[in-house]
Amino acid sequence: MYDIIGDIHGHASRLEALLAKLGYQQRAGVWRHPERKALFLGDLIDRGAEQLETVQLVKAMMQADTALVVMGNHEFNAVSFTMPDPDQAGAYLRAHSDKNRLQHQDFLDQVGEGSPQHQEILAWFKTLPLYIELEGLRAVHACWHPAHIQALQPYLAAPGCLREDAWLPANRKGHMVFEAVTTLLKGVEVPLPPGMSFQDKNGVRRYAMRARWWDRSARTYEELGLMTEDARHRLPAVPVDTRVLPGYDDVKPVFFGHYWQTGTPHPLSPTVACLDYSVVRPAPQGKLCAYRWNGEKTLKRAHFEWV
Repeated sequence: MYDIIGDIHGHASRLEALLAKLGYQQRAGVWRHPERKALFLGDLIDRGAEQLETVQLVKAMMQADTALVVMGNHEFNAVSFTMPDPDQAGAYLRAHSDKNRLQHQDFLDQVGEGSPQHQEILAWFKTLPLYIELEGLRAVHACWHPAHIQALQPYLAAPGCLREDAWLPANRKGHMVFEAVTTLLKGVEVPLPPGMSFQDKNGVRRYAMRARWWDRSARTYEELGLMTEDARHRLPAVPVDTRVLPGYDDVKPVFFGHYWQTGTPHPLSPTVACLDYSVVRPAPQGKLCAYRWNGEKTLKRAHFEWV
């Protein structure tokens, strides 16, 4: 059975508290449970003060076979930030812009930019799968998209991580690999009607909205918007082309993070759960959240745990 854990963002102390609450104990330097495994949904890094400690803890669990880990967009960005762009001298696959460096600087400072430790962590990030499908559940950082998952198969190495030669197209806007990886790691975005925009949590003006990709009943911008309730209710109640959304087939539960949920953790549908409850926000608003999956096909509110 699995304990699925949402975005940690360098909050190792909160992670240790959550693992202890879930019955894990540290033995021989690794957090272990006698009967269960953890499944981490990515975004281990950026923002928090314990990013190196977080990576070391999760990596040790994965190597000891007490945890599985999927890649988050922050791990993808960390690798791309260091990979030279073969088509532009002195450039990198992820631009070293002020915005990108500011988002990533704490990680670089904590691991030592360019150090052997930094290189070792990046090499491990490259081994993380873009998604995990087990007999009874699915896990991905942001969006389960069957068509994109199928299209990515020629570009993946076992166990579902990007091949070395796939990193370049994964960073080229317009390429199929870019579109697929971006969707799995960042979700589906739908352009807003002309003249409409909103400010995101970082104060950035947005002209496209994250969409409730799993919701087959939603039809309008307001119903599909995945943002704060205040911002969502300012969207127009006019139809949007839902053909851009994959929907969800409900064959088995799917777990993801990425979306900064608020309030008391709960399922988004009988088979869909987001486990990112904004750990970077001050308590009690911010929570590090887990779901204790015991093989059930219908998710239960009582199986959410958090610190």
